[in-house]
Amino acid sequence: MNTATPAAAADGPTPWAQYRRLLSIAGSDSGGGAGVQADLKTFAALGCFGTTAITALTAQNTTGVRAIHAVPLDVLAAQIDAVVEDLGVDAVKIGMLHSAPTIQTVAVALERHGLHRVVLDPVMVATSGAALIDPSSIAALVSLLFPRALLVTPNLDEAAMLVGRPLHSEADMAAAAQQLLDMGARAVLLKGGHLAGDTVADLLLQPGVAPLWLRAPRIATHNTHGTGCTLSSAIAAFLALGDGLPQAVRLAREYVRGALAAGAGVRTGSGSGPLNHGFAPQPMRLAPLP
Repeated sequence: MNTATPAAAADGPTPWAQYRRLLSIAGSDSGGGAGVQADLKTFAALGCFGTTAITALTAQNTTGVRAIHAVPLDVLAAQIDAVVEDLGVDAVKIGMLHSAPTIQTVAVALERHGLHRVVLDPVMVATSGAALIDPSSIAALVSLLFPRALLVTPNLDEAAMLVGRPLHSEADMAAAAQQLLDMGARAVLLKGGHLAGDTVADLLLQPGVAPLWLRAPRIATHNTHGTGCTLSSAIAAFLALGDGLPQAVRLAREYVRGALAAGAGVRTGSGSGPLNHGFAPQPMRLAPLP
């Protein structure tokens, strides 16, 4: 992991440095457990500076989503432009994109600013089961954002929607991940947490590389709201810190598992509560100015 901090000059002030800068393009969760709120908590916990471009406002809590209000497309584009043009961006996490026009706006912005270190979490279904994307927009997500993302991180339900069939086993996961590559994804992290059993298995598949299965004991907790948002944000953060994709995925999984374990005994709301994002906060990581 690259954690370079500029050294103080012998006869003068510390040279200028900059934070590792992350941009979350996602929806807002009024309950604070998922969406841009989870993303910002994750970025901060891993020592990165987080910025946002909010795609939609949601009224939700630990029991479910009550309402969704899309942000006007010109305002969404203006948020991205404002962040990139002034602060700069080292990596991007994309979450909830509610409609095809929103997806197109984001895709155009990525091209406009040459943003390539992108982690796409195809948020389609909330933990509560509420739909978070217009089903007719899935084709736009695949055609416009799969080729522009370094990594796509669906869970089993989202992958099933993308490939058009249910997934019940690790063999199903392997076939689905390959199909997602065939559909244009540059790399896929297929999350197997919804499979039954005491072990959670995730699959990282990249073209021309042997499949990487990542397995760990399941953590007993009801507080899983925002787990996918947190994982994709953590991967983006480690990419911004200089790690390669497989290592970023490994480190992000370790962080999420720590946050799940630390929050397992906490009661927040009456439904699926949030993770403990701040269980082991890191200092802000600095990099020399280019």
